[in-house]
Amino acid sequence: MLSMSLSVYAAEIPVDAKLDYNQGIDFYKLGMYERAIECFRSATRTYPDYIDAYYNLGTVLEYLKQYAEAINAYKQVYVRNPNDYEVIYKLAFLNSKIEDYAKTREFLALIPTSSSYYQRGAELAESVNLATQLPQPKPVNKPSTVANYSGVYENILSPTGITTDKFGNVYVALFSDNSIIKITPDGKRIVFVKSPLISGPISLASDSLGNIYVSNYNTNNILKITPSGSPTVFVSKVDKPYGLHVEGDMLFITCQGSNSVLRQKL
Repeated sequence: MLSMSLSVYAAEIPVDAKLDYNQGIDFYKLGMYERAIECFRSATRTYPDYIDAYYNLGTVLEYLKQYAEAINAYKQVYVRNPNDYEVIYKLAFLNSKIEDYAKTREFLALIPTSSSYYQRGAELAESVNLATQLPQPKPVNKPSTVANYSGVYENILSPTGITTDKFGNVYVALFSDNSIIKITPDGKRIVFVKSPLISGPISLASDSLGNIYVSNYNTNNILKITPSGSPTVFVSKVDKPYGLHVEGDMLFITCQGSNSVLRQKL
């Protein structure tokens, strides 16, 4: 649930707001969702431009199916960052949930064809019969984005887990650095996620929506990372999680500490 943008403007955030924000994350991890909501709201009252707090508030409200309130929270992210296409997609999706299809169409129209969220938006539009009203991508003969060659990615610090996405990007977990790097099809490397939530990452797995799952060996949990790079604790109290595998809507987890395999619905 922590946003990678937090480190950019953390110095501007009042201490009281950060304390409420961190406490909200703690309550969320404990499953105390109403308390988490109170903390995130308190953080935004203290610091009205706290984007991460609005996003996390929206995430919890969406999980609790309080869609109208989640929309209001995500709107606060949108007005402060109108190029956050993940949030724009969420606004379209949640408006479809409350059957406000005019708003659904309005937000879907804001997602450019170049965005990784365009395809998901097109699928949502089709599901609510809005597909013909969206901007259509220009037909092009596009080569495969998956690198088709043999070779070696060198100088990667303590690599462990690895996975890919449908765009040909490669994600590698760095155990000693507690981070995940992204290698694009042209070989460019960037830090995809580096967060206090990552501790001893071992395995990675990805689902059909582009989410990445991380087995945190040192903290006995599984993280879920959105395509935009926002991590949340997905499964807690896993005894030394190691291998991960996604099949359909199910995540399989090998647990070294308990000599077992867990199944978790995505």
